[in-house]
Amino acid sequence: MNINHIPYLDTDKVEQHYSKKDGVPIHYVCTSAVNGGTNAMDIFYRETPHPEFGNRYFGLYINIDGNLMITNADKIEQVSFDMVDIDGTLYYSQHRHDFYTVGDVSIDGGRAYLKLSGNLTRSVKTLKVKDGKFIEEIKS
Repeated sequence: MNINHIPYLDTDKVEQHYSKKDGVPIHYVCTSAVNGGTNAMDIFYRETPHPEFGNRYFGLYINIDGNLMITNADKIEQVSFDMVDIDGTLYYSQHRHDFYTVGDVSIDGGRAYLKLSGNLTRSVKTLKVKDGKFIEEIKS
């Protein structure tokens, strides 16, 4: 699955740093707000829960004072990602007001809603994150 991500940080460096620090493999998952808001963060996954805090996902973001902050991001498994397929690559909006254009379609809304403009015939797929990977959501 080819998904276009636009992380804020150097994800390779973050993976290396936290894998060494925590002694377990860490990998980048996505950049997203988890609560439908406008504060997106780079989200990373570890297979085993953190020994002190119990979370498997953590988010890194820069706060208003310019400080790097870390937070529990386990809620990422509870949200859906509506992604637009453009020539085999999936694109998603990172947060509520993350409006951008790719080719002939614009996408907006993050986890809060999906708003498309332009070529509305583009295929939209709904995915979820499970165990650190994107899977296509099965709708009943």
